[in-house]
Amino acid sequence: MAVITKYVVVRNGVELDKEFLVKKDADAYDKMLDAAENLAAFIKQGDLSIDLDDETIDTLSIFLAKNGPDVTRILKGIKPVKPASSKPALPKTDADSDKESENDSPEPNPTPAKKKAPTAKAKAKPKAK
Repeated sequence: MAVITKYVVVRNGVELDKEFLVKKDADAYDKMLDAAENLAAFIKQGDLSIDLDDETIDTLSIFLAKNGPDVTRILKGIKPVKPASSKPALPKTDADSDKESENDSPEPNPTPAKKKAPTAKAKAKPKAK
């Protein structure tokens, strides 16, 4: 018989559907939900000139909380880190390979770097007796 420990986040006395096998993941999720709750309260208290329903505010605040590190970077004026491109590379056509062969000119061999002469190490002067 196997014993499996599962962690469940409970908020306001309500057990959420999401289960975690690692306590660290459950704690991170709970922390994200706390941040989302604080963001939602902040948005609702703000003097916005637009009307947002509670569901939209909750969705927006959860999105911002999940992407907290990127949001922080944006607010600090730093560009967020972009994930690696998931677009597959386009296959080359015969026309593309013809263009490359026209541009392939043998590059001149770079001149070899000159070797520096070894520098003499400073010798310690003998102490006077």
